[in-house]
Amino acid sequence: MDQPKPDASAAAFGALATAESLSEAEIDAKARALLAQLSLDEKLGLMDGDTRFWPGLAEMMAPGGYAGRPWVAGAVPRLGIPGLRFVDGPRGIILAGATTFPVSMARGATWDVDLEERIGDAIGRELRSLGGNLFGGVCINLLRHPAWGRAQETYGEDPHHLGAFGAALVRGVQRHAMACVKHFALNSMENARFKVDVTAKPRALREIYFPHFRRAVGEGAAAVMTAYNSVNGEWCGQNDTLIAGVLKGDWGFRGFVITDFIFGMRDSREAARAGLDVEMPFAMHFERDLKGLFKRGEVPLARIDDAALRVLRQQVRFGQGRDPAQYGPDAVGCAAHRALAREAAAKSIVLLKNEGDLLPFAGLRRLAVIGALADRPNTGDGGSSNTQPAHVVTPLEGLRAACGDAVEIVHDDGADPARAAAVAKGADACLLVVGYTHADEGEYIPPDMLEPFVPLFPPPRPEEDGLAKRILGGAQEQGFPPGGDRERLTLHPRDEALIRTVAAANPRCAVAIMAGSAVILEAWRERVPAILMLWYPGQEGGHALADILLGRVNPSGRLPCSFPKRAEHLPAFDRAASRATYDLWHGYRKLDRDRVEPAFPFGFGLGYTKFRLRGLSLERETLAEGDPLRASLKVTNIGLREGDEVVQLYVAARGSRVERAERELKAFARVTVGPGETRSVELAVAAEDLAYYDEKRGWIVEPIEYEAIVGRHSRDPDALRARFRIEAAESRRGTG
Repeated sequence: MDQPKPDASAAAFGALATAESLSEAEIDAKARALLAQLSLDEKLGLMDGDTRFWPGLAEMMAPGGYAGRPWVAGAVPRLGIPGLRFVDGPRGIILAGATTFPVSMARGATWDVDLEERIGDAIGRELRSLGGNLFGGVCINLLRHPAWGRAQETYGEDPHHLGAFGAALVRGVQRHAMACVKHFALNSMENARFKVDVTAKPRALREIYFPHFRRAVGEGAAAVMTAYNSVNGEWCGQNDTLIAGVLKGDWGFRGFVITDFIFGMRDSREAARAGLDVEMPFAMHFERDLKGLFKRGEVPLARIDDAALRVLRQQVRFGQGRDPAQYGPDAVGCAAHRALAREAAAKSIVLLKNEGDLLPFAGLRRLAVIGALADRPNTGDGGSSNTQPAHVVTPLEGLRAACGDAVEIVHDDGADPARAAAVAKGADACLLVVGYTHADEGEYIPPDMLEPFVPLFPPPRPEEDGLAKRILGGAQEQGFPPGGDRERLTLHPRDEALIRTVAAANPRCAVAIMAGSAVILEAWRERVPAILMLWYPGQEGGHALADILLGRVNPSGRLPCSFPKRAEHLPAFDRAASRATYDLWHGYRKLDRDRVEPAFPFGFGLGYTKFRLRGLSLERETLAEGDPLRASLKVTNIGLREGDEVVQLYVAARGSRVERAERELKAFARVTVGPGETRSVELAVAAEDLAYYDEKRGWIVEPIEYEAIVGRHSRDPDALRARFRIEAAESRRGTG
């Protein structure tokens, strides 16, 4: 199939595309009418990819192959059914020319769900304009440990925060096309993802690892992708407990469930019976096995019809109610979307340290910019989330564009620390840009990846035999970089040495870090006055960094994950594990429980102004069963610049009869406040969000005393506090 062009938008929903808006009943009726016209073979064809396995594998493994086109499943041309047209992209559509936004972790640092919904709208519009109809980039696996190679593809460590952002992205994308939420479930290590069995007890699953998925499903997500790993002894792609039990049963999910690509399902019978609807992206197990399973009565027609109807219903749902004419070439990588990427990057940058108010830079005549990453496009993972923007603005480019001739900007790549120090010494100030690249963290494709799965592959046709031998013999050029889980949580030793040398030469030194999640900074953070977390900031990141450094934008990013002082303070992590156990404790929850001080706490971030929170008031101090908690307070900007504050409400269950976290994030709000201005903020927590999960009795809201803690981060010493009680018999919120 040819690479899609912007005018491929007509292919996204084919004959189903219409400006007409249908009711849910009409959508269902139209989907059932289409189902009635399908033959058995066509129904089965809806349940797997349309691309033959061996040619498709060769295409996908080649450089740029995965990002060359939408991957189609279940097209039925005679009825105008376009099929699922999947395109990846947590940081933007991966097809050529689409906008590259900051990675999801960076966007999580904005704590701005309205912004994330706008980003979703842009992504959905570009997806459809490029011929896709299913966006595979709503990645909401929880960050359990910062060594996870694909941490950058999710939003952070807290399930409430994760759920808010995942739901926002779903809402935005689904103004235009289908959104797929992934990877269900417990997928938070990369190197071992094809083999590891993750065990977790029901309480940890329901309280920590499922809530964000449930929230995205509740927003009406069209699809959910299963994970490669197994959970409690069964592969996720054929896990009856996860798919039929939790997702479709407890949560009432009406969309369709797809596998992760190629290796996401091992057994056709078990997968179909568990509720797996579509095997992606090739004609593989289902194409080979399903018809025989049906004839033998091992997979009933009702299950096949259910899968087909789920797929058809979503295509009808998102084909209607939108004018196909609005998806033209001008939507892809357009100026408005690039401006949105710049806004997101600026809001995502977290100012971790700013002693002596070094930042924003002022009165500069000469600025030294040090580090290879200052002059190198560095947007994140080089695997399945890799994008192809028309241009990436580097930090050096951004600063030169912003300063013009007013400031002399000199650059040194830092390869020779002594030379870099000499450059820095002659400047009024210096900026060091250091960190990771896709070679350090990201998707991991081992050289022998195919070997364990060869017995599962369909035999090649005679004309495919040579191709198969070339692939299995290693002659096929692979298009993915090494990536994988991090080898270290600190910066590279060369970066740490460079920081120490340059900072000694010029004490007016700011360090900007590029990475996908937390970095341990203890070896050098006391040697520099200013530190910024830049993340992987997207194609407009250089402009955004200049906006922050020069004071045109007030820093407002807040950490979506805790930055520890030592690796020993984190949960165990073995990137070669075949077994792992996940519990209730990670991130700020574990640090709080263990009475360990983080380097920078969850929710932390500085700015160029200061805020004061006061006047916390609860609507009621005694709540009846089912009552929400409603809190109000005032935020005053006591500085001289307009800025954004992120007000965070945590709840502590005082006197609980079970072990619970010292505090848990339950609500947050980002608010813009002018200098000297006071704004009122209202926060609400649903009663059900105060519950814990009991394996035998379900969700329990305890009739005890709680404490609302409202602050600027999870360890805010000036946080406002108020006690409240729930006076009722224990109440349940179901079994979901």
